[in-house]
Amino acid sequence: MSMNRRQFLGASIATGTGSLLGACASSSTNSPESLTPNVAKPFLIGSSTDTLLTKGKATRIVIAGGGWGGSTAAKHLRQLAPEAEVILLERNPVFFSCPISNKWLVDMVDTSFLIHDYLATSQKYGYKFIQCEILDIDRSIRKVVTSLGSIDYDFLIIAPGIRYNYEAWFGNDRTMIDATKSKFPAAYIPNHEHFNLKKAIHSFKGGDWVMTLPPPPQRCPPSPYERACMIAWHFKTNKIKAKVTILDHKDDVRPINLGFKRAFKELYKDYIEYVPNAHIQEIDPFNKTIKTAAGDMKFDHAVLMAPHQAGDLIWKTGGIGVNPTTGKATGWAEVDNKMLHLKKDDRVYVIGDAVGLVSPQFLFYPKSGHIANRHGRIVAKYIAERLAGRNPEVSLPDNLCYMMVNGTPKEALNVQFDYKINEKGIIEQTQIDYNDRSSKFVADNFKWAGTMYEDMFG
Repeated sequence: MSMNRRQFLGASIATGTGSLLGACASSSTNSPESLTPNVAKPFLIGSSTDTLLTKGKATRIVIAGGGWGGSTAAKHLRQLAPEAEVILLERNPVFFSCPISNKWLVDMVDTSFLIHDYLATSQKYGYKFIQCEILDIDRSIRKVVTSLGSIDYDFLIIAPGIRYNYEAWFGNDRTMIDATKSKFPAAYIPNHEHFNLKKAIHSFKGGDWVMTLPPPPQRCPPSPYERACMIAWHFKTNKIKAKVTILDHKDDVRPINLGFKRAFKELYKDYIEYVPNAHIQEIDPFNKTIKTAAGDMKFDHAVLMAPHQAGDLIWKTGGIGVNPTTGKATGWAEVDNKMLHLKKDDRVYVIGDAVGLVSPQFLFYPKSGHIANRHGRIVAKYIAERLAGRNPEVSLPDNLCYMMVNGTPKEALNVQFDYKINEKGIIEQTQIDYNDRSSKFVADNFKWAGTMYEDMFG
């Protein structure tokens, strides 16, 4: 791992006009500070009841979440609306990329390639970066409450990514949820889970390795198949006697059906078993057992991916959609499908994975880093146009995914999505699967990532 101490700690304090950063703070009744209330706290240790930043005359745009969408929006807003005040709120001190991370898990990519410095980028482009935990959002008074204090906004962009819906498996049983998260992390949210999974892969001595794939919509649909291939390649290369069993909720591999199935058969016939229609019925993380509609099994290790939902901030802001037939929450943000703001509030935009239903044809945009990046650019343009007194013209994203399936030689697959609005005003999707393994796609994948990182941080 090449991330150094400076990269982690360089975002712990900031001065100057380009950025403001504070460490996340939590109050504790047993802390020394609570026993000595007259002692002044350091500047960067605030409380949720404080005012974090006094609002000036400039239009303030707050971005909640610094992933592929939020970071893109912050940079492009500074370029398109330089008169506005742009503030990025993010809990992590540095950016860690989920795209490309499957290669990182098996040492094909160095850690430094996936990491970027929020603070340095904010200083470079002139927006403010505040490291904090977002506690609540009150749309009625346009206020975001953070662990460091509250902050008012004129426009809010929410880029929360996903949350794991462990409740679908365990209800409110925190013991089962915590055991699953700690022992068998999904590693589809950028945090310590990626490091835990990497350690598990490299320390695995053999046996049955299981991966559960959630029902759609899910984050980056082809990515679990790529991960299975990379793990199987690692086992095969290191002569580890292991079987990777993919328990897929779907009835078949999607997308890139032929490409992945050929890889399973031609490259990993002794290492990968694909099981469709494996709807999860019960999981026991303590006894390492899984019951599914396609059969039951024991495992030695697992990547347990619970169903996905919009990240916590959408729930906190009251932006979750409701199924008109069942009256139940959809789990995803209810947005204007073309303008990407909440249907209930045109001052609050949602970008990336959290976006809900957009089309009766394909239902959801792919929940990918590429889409999030495009959403960030689109919403930045929309807000800039509104600030200039113009009605924004509709823009649609595109999407491109590369999936590595072999490390010796390095080979990858590709899927492409394009979008247009038809004569009835419906967004249509065209999908092209490139099923033939190619070394060119590997090179293209890294060029693509470099271009994206440049767009966000360069």
